[in-house]
Amino acid sequence: MSDHTAGVRASRGRQIAEVLGRHGLGYLVGMLGLERFVPFHHGLLGHPRRLEPYTRPEHIRMALEDLGAAWIKLGQILSTRADLLPPEYQAELAKLQDAAPPVPVEAVRAVIASELGRPPEEIFASFDPTPLAAASIGQAHAATLFDGTEVVVKVRRPGVVEQVEQDLELFLNLAAAASRRWELAEEYDLVGLAQEFAQTLRAELDYLREGRNAERFAQNFASDRTVHIPRVFWETTTSRVLTLERIRGIKINDLPALEAAGVNRSALAERVARILLKMVFEDGFFHADPHPGNVFVESGGRIGLIDFGMVGTVDESTQERLTALLLAVTSQDPDRLVDAFLDLGVARRRVDRTSLREDLRHLTARYYDRPLGEIAVGPLLTDALAIVRRHRLHLPSNLALLLKTVMMAEGLAAQLDPDFRLTTVLVPYAERLVWRQYSPRRWVRRLGTAGLEMAELGVELPQQLRRLIRELERGELQFGMRPEGFEPLMRRLERLTNRLVLSMLASAFIVGLAVLMATFHPPGAERLVGPAFGLGFVAAALLGIYLAWTILRSGRG
Repeated sequence: MSDHTAGVRASRGRQIAEVLGRHGLGYLVGMLGLERFVPFHHGLLGHPRRLEPYTRPEHIRMALEDLGAAWIKLGQILSTRADLLPPEYQAELAKLQDAAPPVPVEAVRAVIASELGRPPEEIFASFDPTPLAAASIGQAHAATLFDGTEVVVKVRRPGVVEQVEQDLELFLNLAAAASRRWELAEEYDLVGLAQEFAQTLRAELDYLREGRNAERFAQNFASDRTVHIPRVFWETTTSRVLTLERIRGIKINDLPALEAAGVNRSALAERVARILLKMVFEDGFFHADPHPGNVFVESGGRIGLIDFGMVGTVDESTQERLTALLLAVTSQDPDRLVDAFLDLGVARRRVDRTSLREDLRHLTARYYDRPLGEIAVGPLLTDALAIVRRHRLHLPSNLALLLKTVMMAEGLAAQLDPDFRLTTVLVPYAERLVWRQYSPRRWVRRLGTAGLEMAELGVELPQQLRRLIRELERGELQFGMRPEGFEPLMRRLERLTNRLVLSMLASAFIVGLAVLMATFHPPGAERLVGPAFGLGFVAAALLGIYLAWTILRSGRG
């Protein structure tokens, strides 16, 4: 590692430690191994004061806003992880506004010229230097093509990739440090979550990928004239510049404007829900950020969608597992419900099935006798995700994103029509999924797949048995055992050993100094004995203080 790279990392680490301390999150500084970066000689309060104290979720949100693009995106993604965070943290992180000061128009022109070979004035008939919106990754400008088509040109911020890559490397390092120091971080696979986040954020940095996402949505809705997906102009699109057809209309949460335009809000709520359900259950590819700023109602009544940087996928296997879960809920069979719940891939450790079955039984009983039209999906999912957190289960990231998107869509529809319930629209899709799962064609395909797997097993099994017998004959067969709770136990033993060594060093230091003073009296050194003993005592005291600090810190963790 070069001195320059090390210096950049140290500078960024110091900035992160300062921001965490400023927002009352100093306990995270020690947990992430950032103690060496904390400048105790600086003041740490920098947020606006108010009479009512800030809550911890508010401090976390403000800290992420201060840290910039990658951290804001991290907070936005964490706001979708109801399996990891309680509702109050999710709600606060959902407020993160991905806004930033606009990039000077000269820098925007330079990026366009570098990517497209000409300045914007030569590529577009008009180009508005004032941005429509400025975010942490890029900003959007209105423009017009020479044929009169209105477009939006998204330009990635200069230097943002380098900054984000630097922060992503820090994320991975901090996640690894937290996993070593904090058992819960390892249990929740913080390193794996950091890697998933890095992959997601790198995808959002690539405007070519966003363009392909928009094109895929356009193909999926090509036969639906009530949905408008903006066209991508590929001749003026690169990884740093994206040119899209401009969508004009009323924001879907602008209720007075919708009323003035004569829009039937109840019908609109149902249409929004059906669009999302089609994405999930028919296309397996859905818009993962359907907040009001990304959904418009055009003058002809079409629903226009924008911003395709964050998308989710639902494969056939996940659809089948969701169907099995739905059938288990309606069957009121607790054991079947537990099996379907765990088949979603939520368990990474041994689960107390009895306790989980009891919690799920209470959940289904709460909604069993209620008419379908009275059941709101949001509260139902909130209750289910509380069970996930209570039992320390883990949702696959695509499933967590799907559930959050469903809750956002129901909330959006409820703004339009407070009496709307997503379940009334969900039932036909659920029935279709059940029929598809148990259709003769599906069973024929499953039997064919199972037959191929059995044939492969019949070929491989004799070879594997022969190899096993050969290893037994040679005495080469080995078995590995790792008792449950082995790694946390080893970490505790390591900490205890470190403390024992420190205490022995401190004791030996003091005893050695005492023996030295009693037996060693060189001529002319009488005046040095006192200061030498004092320095030695200070060193031993510092070792003792450090030992006490490590014990207290581990006790809090």
